[in-house]
Formats: sequence, C-alpha cells, structure tokens
Amino acid sequence: MSPVLNVGIVGTGIFARETHLPAYEHLPQDFKVVAAFNRTKSKAEKFAEHAGIAEDKVYDSLDEMLADKTISFIDALLPAQFNADTVEKCIAAGKPIILEKPIAATIDQARKVVKLAESTPIPVAIAENWLFLNAAKVLKEQLAEIGPITAFTYNSTGPFVKENKYLATSWRQKPEHIGGFLSDGGVHQLALLTEVLGEVSSLSAFTKQVRKQSGTDDVVFSTMKMKTSDVIGTFTYGSAFGLCEKSVYFKIYGLNGAVTLNLSDKKKPYMTKTVGESAETKSEVQTIPYEEEPSFGVHQEFLNFHEAVAKKEKGLIKSSPRVAFHHLACVAAFLESSSKNGDNVVVVQP
Repeated sequence: MSPVLNVGIVGTGIFARETHLPAYEHLPQDFKVVAAFNRTKSKAEKFAEHAGIAEDKVYDSLDEMLADKTISFIDALLPAQFNADTVEKCIAAGKPIILEKPIAATIDQARKVVKLAESTPIPVAIAENWLFLNAAKVLKEQLAEIGPITAFTYNSTGPFVKENKYLATSWRQKPEHIGGFLSDGGVHQLALLTEVLGEVSSLSAFTKQVRKQSGTDDVVFSTMKMKTSDVIGTFTYGSAFGLCEKSVYFKIYGLNGAVTLNLSDKKKPYMTKTVGESAETKSEVQTIPYEEEPSFGVHQEFLNFHEAVAKKEKGLIKSSPRVAFHHLACVAAFLESSSKNGDNVVVVQP
C-alpha cells in the first residue's frame, strides 16, 4: 500500500486554492495538505482555514517550512522568477519539490533548475498537466495507420476575457518571465504537441502584443520543424483577440490520412480520423472513442510525482525539468525569431 504523503504548499493563491487543493482532497489515500506558506501571511492563514491546516503549520518563511520533518514534499506555486532559488533551497533541505509552470522566468534560470535537478537524487518536477492528457496517448495510437507523418497544424486561439481572474494578478500584468502569457499558457500547448511529435528543432515566428493588460507580447504565429523527423507544421497561440470562436485543435497529416483532436470545449473534447492515400479514396470520417479525465491531467501528474517520491526514484517523473525546459525554450525562440523579423531560430538546449 502506497504511503500518504504530507504536502507543504508554498504560494497560496488562486491556483493553489481552486486546483491543487481540490486535487489533493480528491486523492486522500495518497496526499494530505498539512502546511502553508505565503509571503503575505494573512493569505496563507486564509488558505489554511479553508484547507483545515493547523495554525502552527502556517509558516513565516520557506526555511521554517523546510525544517518541518513531517512534510514529505513541497508544492510551490510561485511567480516563475522564484522557481530556481526555491528548488535550490529544497534540494539543500532534502525535500522533493513540484513547481508550477513555466519552469523559470528566463532560459538561464531554467538551465539552473535543470542542472540542480540533475545533480541530485531528490525528485524535482514541473507541474505541466497537459503532458498527462489522455489525448496524447490516443493520438499516438493513430499515427501508424495514417503515417508516415508529414505535417501538423496546432491552433489555440480565442477572444480576450476581461474578467480573467488570473490576469488580475500583478505578476502576470507585469511579467518578469519571458513571453508573459505566451509562456504561462503556451507551454501547455507545447507540452501536448511535443509529447505526441517530439521536440522542435527550429522555428520561425512573429509575436505581437494585442492587449496592454498582458504586459508583453501575447500572440504568436509560427512555423516549425521537428527534431527527429522531417515533419513540419504551424503553431498558433493567443487569446487576446476580439469576439471570435474559441478554437483549440491539433491536426496531424500523414501520407495515408489525418487525425484531428478538438479541445475547443474541454468538457467535450473529441477526435476524428480519415484514412486514405488521396482524394480518390472512399473513406468516411471516423470518430475516435476518447475521453479526458475531469481534472485535465492534474490528478495524473500528482500521482506520477507521488510514485517518484514514495519510491525515491526521480527517473519515474514524466514532467522533468529537462522536458519542461524545452517548452520554455520554444517560447524564447518565438520571441527571438520575431525580433529578427521572422528569421529561422534553433531551439536551444539546457
């Protein structure tokens, strides 16, 4: 029987309260949230009251929390610029840590996180729940029938939401992490893309700031070449436009057909496939049986981290810092290419 792991929450904001805490509460046989820390202690105290955390487990500093030997691991939901230093402190204290994405605020900081994580047996993970979507597994199962794969179109676009609760946070309005919303949300899309088709080798892109509220560029239109194949494609991301239909889809083209994932409605995702080598082929559109778990991968990412911590085997972690580095590196390449008038840019390595 696997142990119940005691969780210390660092950063008790919206996502901690509305996503991470409910996920842990949904898995009581695996996790118990026992401690909290926030730079504004009153926020941690409010979170603790909501989570049923004892008053003496609301800490005044991260150092105090790390000294608590009853805590199994740290779940850090911080502005990305604090991730590298937090990882360093946790490793020094011998505490496993899972961090919210993006991995860091800059490529240099991201490299530091990768280096730290790979220098220790202590599990370090980045919470990129889209790596755990059922969609990736089901898509990969279709590729042999429609292959060889030649190209793809990945699109995630939609209208600007003025009442976006995340946009109201100051660290998102004045982002210190490269790309702002391009990295904050874009790494989700890049996680799914690369989980199915592998890493991006190089890209050409134009980025643009459409809304002043974003604080920096908030849309990207790009072309990509994948690393381990001659597959090419387009990647489009941004939700800063005027009123339009929300459109999230991933279409993969092969010499013998195509498969399309539609995530425009997360509650009702669907997948279709056509099989045939040309327009003359007589084939109907097939609906692929497919469902997404309600937490949209959050439960699976926590259970994956639980296994790594319980077994003291960091190699079990799917969302490793090295994997997450690539997603941020793609965002950095978007911005570099755009600054060079769309020149092709190689995506950097850790």
